Formats: sequence, C-alpha cells, structure tokens
Amino acid sequence: MMPNEIFIVRTPVGRLEVVLDNNKIKSINLNSDKPLSAASSDLGKKVTEQINAYFKRSNFVFDLPLNVEGTEHQQKVWDALKEIPAGQVLTYGDLAKKIGSSARAIGNACRNNPIPIVVPCHRIVAAKDIGGFSGAREGALLDIKRELLSHEGLSF
Repeated sequence: MMPNEIFIVRTPVGRLEVVLDNNKIKSINLNSDKPLSAASSDLGKKVTEQINAYFKRSNFVFDLPLNVEGTEHQQKVWDALKEIPAGQVLTYGDLAKKIGSSARAIGNACRNNPIPIVVPCHRIVAAKDIGGFSGAREGALLDIKRELLSHEGLSF
C-alpha cells in the first residue's frame, strides 16, 4: 500500500523526510537528500508546524497521531521515550530498569525507532558517553544527536 503523503521539512539538523499513512505519521527519515517539498494535507501542515515549533522552542511537546509499527517491547520503549522531557536524558540502563528490560534491548528499540525527534530516542545516552543514534556510533547521525541535545541545552 502506498503512503498517503511524503514531504520534506528543512530543519537546523538537515532535511527530514516525513511519511504519512492513514492520517498518522509512519516515519521520519533523518538526513534526507531529497528536494524540499511542502506538505499538502492538513496533517502534513500540522507536522511541519510542530517540527518548526520544536526547533524554535526546545521544550515544545509534540501532539501528533503516530502509526509506529514494532514489537510489543519496542512500543513500550517508544512510549517511555515520549515521557522524557526535553533537556533531560536517561541512560540505556536507566530506561531498562524503569520498564523492566535490558540496556541492549533499549538500544535496539531506539535504533529501530521510525519517528526520531517526535519519539525522542536522542534523549537516551550511554553511561559514559553520548551512545549511538539510529544505529550509528559516529558520523552525520551522531552529529544530529549532538545538535538535538545541544538545542535542548545539553552538551556531550
């Protein structure tokens, strides 16, 4: 089945490709090299407005319908991520203890998060360093994580 809408939002951390399906966000892909394209649907415009609001005000709280497909454990992790306020972080181990999981399983769920920024997996860090981001331990994706945390008043 084809998604209802795909559009590109320019942000301070690069272009985000947003995929909507059944009037919900299905995914946000970081670091898109696709040309800018505006949202056409009401939901798409709301997503764009809320992403822009977050980059203007780091404590902005997203209020968007999500269609995230994943295992029961992933859903539990992603729900817990949405509870971490802007400007705060938890370690993989902290979140694991909180929801009765393991640090490695938390990392795997974060790596597979289809809606980064809105589901703020960037707020999970390792015990001794920044950890990874979307499966990357270095490079452009980790730079995006640093920029997001910096935007929220944290430095790593």
